[in-house]
Amino acid sequence: MWGGRFAAQPDDAMQAINASIDVDKRLWREDIEGSQAHAAMLAAQGIISAEDNAAIQAGLDQIAAEIAEGAFPFSKELEDIHLNIEARLTQRIGEAGKRLHTGRSRNDQVATDFKLWTMRAAREAGDGLRVLQKALLKRAEQHDEWIMPGFTHLQTAQPITLGHHLLAYVAMFERDRVRVIGAALEAAWECPLGAAALAGTSYPIDRESTAAALGFHAPAGNSLDAVGSRDFALAALSNLAIASTHLSRLAEEIVFWTSPQFGFATLSDSWSTGSSIMPQKRNPDAAELIRAKAARIAANFAALNAIVQKLPLAYAKDLQEDKALTFAAFDDFALSLTAMIGMIETMRFNRAAMREAAARGYSTATDLADWLVRELKTPFREAHEITGKIVARAEAAGVAELADLPLEDYQAVDPRITAEARALLTVEKSVESRDCYGGTAPQRVREQIARWQESFK
Repeated sequence: MWGGRFAAQPDDAMQAINASIDVDKRLWREDIEGSQAHAAMLAAQGIISAEDNAAIQAGLDQIAAEIAEGAFPFSKELEDIHLNIEARLTQRIGEAGKRLHTGRSRNDQVATDFKLWTMRAAREAGDGLRVLQKALLKRAEQHDEWIMPGFTHLQTAQPITLGHHLLAYVAMFERDRVRVIGAALEAAWECPLGAAALAGTSYPIDRESTAAALGFHAPAGNSLDAVGSRDFALAALSNLAIASTHLSRLAEEIVFWTSPQFGFATLSDSWSTGSSIMPQKRNPDAAELIRAKAARIAANFAALNAIVQKLPLAYAKDLQEDKALTFAAFDDFALSLTAMIGMIETMRFNRAAMREAAARGYSTATDLADWLVRELKTPFREAHEITGKIVARAEAAGVAELADLPLEDYQAVDPRITAEARALLTVEKSVESRDCYGGTAPQRVREQIARWQESFK
């Protein structure tokens, strides 16, 4: 395709490092879509004939069918998906195929293809996040009253409901979904096609028509920026990295919850693995691999950022590596979502184990301090000190829950404490009392479930 300037073939190693077809052949749909829009515009502008356009459109349709059927003869000698399709087109329709590249370059062609692919992939990732949210919401509805420990510093803090805990991830993934879809919208704003190599073209092309045909809002206003920028891919990967971090946090909790030490949940056989030597093992490998894939996605963002940050305008071949990093990140994210959805949908929770753990560590101590403030008008710092002394007495007596500590021990610290106050210190009463908006009380959890269900419609 560019052999006129050269008298010799490239070295085999040069061919190997230069060819990208094994990676970028995934862009074939976008490449054909862009080429068909470009050819239609060329014909409308009188740059190529209507007959040539008709031949190009039909030939590209045939090539699309050929690729979809797995019958397309991809060639590394032709470097990339763009030259592979163009060469095949010329092979099929003759001279008309050689006119397709009029008024464009591979530089604006690949930027357009890559934007189109990123838009589609980002929308699909957003759709996947919605499926995960719905799975979490369903489990939250099933367990809106189930009590579990809430942690800070991975130490028991206060009792919460399992439904409340699961809804926290619904909220996180909603922000992720908005960011990921936002990356698709960002990519959709400006169309690179028509920027050509870097300076635009002298042909009387209609860039507005190709931008509209491909789903962009407008043609890119600066040809250098159009072919030399990859911030749309950086935005997509950074948003995937954040979403993967949230997946990793949930995966980490699944690892904890399914361990014998916690015993809060059990993974189904479909989402567990065994050991080659220890017959009793049930390993949460899918959750562990989600943690690892989150690291890979973040690393892909860092790698692409490092590639772009040193490049002068406009295009450099370094940018060939952008697609491998982006494709891999979206692949890992899609697989992580599938695994997480499967685990959430089939996981069994242990209500008794969670309730027992929630009561450990004197998790209702704050409720006593709140009672002292609310009923006796005790300054909070003083109430905090009184409660701390009572917790110390419970520890010394070996009492597991504050509600089981004899009333005389309370009154030895502060005679004003009543039996009614002591009765409030169960985990059930504690959870019920947290009924502010966004709190863990079951009635508030049900309100949030209804709100999410309505928003998902």
